[in-house]
Amino acid sequence: MENPVTPARGTQEPMIRLKHVSKTFTDGKDGVKALVDVNLDIMPGDIFGIIGFSGAGKSTLVRCINLLERPTSGEVIVDGVDLTQLDEKALRQVRQRIGMIFQHFNLMPSRTVTENIEMPLKLTTLTPAERKAKISSLLELVELSDKADAYPSQLSGGQKQRVAIARALANDPKVLLCDEATSALDPKTTRSILKLLREVNQRLGITIVVITHQMSVVKYICDRAAVMEKGRVVEEGTILEIFSHPKMPVTKGFIDTATNVDDLYELLEETRSGDGVNHGQTVYLLTYTGSSAGKPLMVELYQRFGVEANIIFGNVELLKGTPLGKLAVTLSGTPESVGNALEFIRSQNVVVEAL
Repeated sequence: MENPVTPARGTQEPMIRLKHVSKTFTDGKDGVKALVDVNLDIMPGDIFGIIGFSGAGKSTLVRCINLLERPTSGEVIVDGVDLTQLDEKALRQVRQRIGMIFQHFNLMPSRTVTENIEMPLKLTTLTPAERKAKISSLLELVELSDKADAYPSQLSGGQKQRVAIARALANDPKVLLCDEATSALDPKTTRSILKLLREVNQRLGITIVVITHQMSVVKYICDRAAVMEKGRVVEEGTILEIFSHPKMPVTKGFIDTATNVDDLYELLEETRSGDGVNHGQTVYLLTYTGSSAGKPLMVELYQRFGVEANIIFGNVELLKGTPLGKLAVTLSGTPESVGNALEFIRSQNVVVEAL
């Protein structure tokens, strides 16, 4: 199947639009605010990540997208329809075009792989022959054609999630919601499931929403992401924007883990008490993006300003094809020359942070 052709982002209406969505759970006299005035636009064909620590509200948010949880207030617009205005019958029809997968797979243990995938198809007008062909196509897509007659107990965790993905795709949804879909899987299996989701997105043009507490998942698969804290969206942007210019402490904490910068902080704690970094010497974390990642700036600092750079940490990776580099250095020279060197570094579109 050829990749779908999508119009330019500026000409599109969002596939999912959340407008002033709030959710309060009532418990006796007190209410727990799970979501507070959330506004989000998710464009057709995007893989959109929603990340946050436990209790941030991200799972409540994803359940509001298909109205498994009804918001206390606000609008949930999917493919141009405000779901909050629909009656239950109309809502059931719309939900057929919103697939969902979960952390613990939610397969029927007494049904075979084929029977699990067939369950949503029994509510359609497809004939048994058409259902069989559809299931065969889905099994091929998730690379489980040889497991058609197996039971969930005979499958690995990754295989169970592949079955869940096939079942979620059975009604040709426009949206696929993934609620911590890889949290119960080992790193290698997680990567294989994320690759499958990316292939589904590219082949079928499905908009995918990924709920996770793992920034490495967002980094690997998502086009854009929102960061949640205490029921609010505190930051949103492209993956490159978020990783290169995080604005909020919670975002920076996630990114430090995903880019191994947290290892740097541990290293600094050790070396500052030993011989690695002189007491009182400032360590600068430099963040490079795009073409600036390939510039030999450390050499230029010595040539231009007589400043020597001691590199104590380095990390470079690709985000959506764009290099992102992080370098921790100490700078040796006169206060004036170090100040001039830092000004020069910033002029090269490098973000400088004193640690």
